Amino acid sequence: MRKWLVMTLLAVLALLQYELWLGNGGWRDLQHVEQRVAVQEAANVPMRERNARLAAEVTDLKTGLDAIEERARSDMGMVRTDEQFFWVPGVAIQNELIGINAGLVAPQEPPQ
Repeated sequence: MRKWLVMTLLAVLALLQYELWLGNGGWRDLQHVEQRVAVQEAANVPMRERNARLAAEVTDLKTGLDAIEERARSDMGMVRTDEQFFWVPGVAIQNELIGINAGLVAPQEPPQ
């Protein structure tokens, strides 16, 4: 009787150990999940850096006019009225910027 009880308890213990180490949600699955988390964290690092840069740019655009002016100059080719625009042949610029700036640098014909 006692021998069967010990054998049954050992079998139950072995079954529980199997489930703990190799079963669904066990130690092996935990290792796989930790590996996937590490890979995802590594993939998230550039995204976090990009988000931080974008948040800083948004804050700068909300608080200062210098950032807005810089953005207008680089994206839209803005030239202020108190500045002179010089086009240097051989320097590549975007075609749409030429059209935008042409109205600012071309002499205006007086109305007749």
